[in-house]
Amino acid sequence: MVRLDIGSHVPLHAQLEDQLMLEIAGGALSPGTRLPPEDVLAERFAVSRTTIRTAIQSLIRRGVVEIHRGKGTFVTQPKITQELTQLTGFVEDMRALGREPTAQVLDRRIMTANAAVAQHLGLSKGDDVVRIQRLRLADGVPLSFDETYLPRALGKRIMADDLETQPIFTLLEQKYATPLMEAEYRLEAVLADRSVAKVLGIATDSPIFLIERTSYTRDHRPVDYERLYYRGDHIRFVTRLARRAPSDAQV
Repeated sequence: MVRLDIGSHVPLHAQLEDQLMLEIAGGALSPGTRLPPEDVLAERFAVSRTTIRTAIQSLIRRGVVEIHRGKGTFVTQPKITQELTQLTGFVEDMRALGREPTAQVLDRRIMTANAAVAQHLGLSKGDDVVRIQRLRLADGVPLSFDETYLPRALGKRIMADDLETQPIFTLLEQKYATPLMEAEYRLEAVLADRSVAKVLGIATDSPIFLIERTSYTRDHRPVDYERLYYRGDHIRFVTRLARRAPSDAQV
C-alpha cells in the first residue's frame, strides 16, 4: 500500500495524479498499458473511488491516458513531434524520428478537378487530374490519411508505381526529374468526418489536423496538391519563427 499525505495542503487527487505520472514517466506504466481497476487503485493508495476518478480525469485532460470503451483506461503513446521547417515527405519525417513508415494505397484514379483542386494545381475546373489516397502508418499505427492530386500527365505515370514502398516525393524528384523547390502549407484544426475517421480507426468528430500542401517545381509551377489528415492524439507540429527587425516607424 502507498499512503498519500492526508495532512498535506495538496489535495489527495493531485498527489495521486503525481504518483501515477511518476510511474508512467519511469516506465512502470508503459504506453499501451491498462491502468489497474478503480478498486485496486483505491486499496493500494487508501483513497476513495471519487479521488481515483478525479485523478484519472485530470490525466485524461492532459492526454496521458485515454479510455477505451468496454476495455478500460490505458496509457497513451507519446505524441510524435514534427517540425515544420523544411519541405519533407512523410517517409523522411518518420525516419528522422526513428519511426518505421509504411503505407496502404486505398484508391488511385483519374477524375475531374473541382474548383479548389484546379486552383491549387494551376488548372481549369473540370480538367483531368489523378487522385491518390493512402493511409500512412508509423510503427504500424495509423497516423495520416493522405489525398494527393497531380496533373493528369504526371499523375498517370506515378499511378503505375508501387506507392506502398515508393514515396511520391522521391518518385517526382528521382524518377520523373521534377525537383520540388518550395511548398505552401495551410494547417487547420478540424473534426474527423465519418469517412476520414473510419480510415484512421478513430471516432467520428475526433480532433485532427488538416494540412493543405501545394508543392512547386521550377518556375513556381505547382505539381502536387495534398490534403493530409493527421490524428490529433498522436502528433503535434512545431516550428521556429524569427522576429522581423522593426522599422524606424515602429521604434
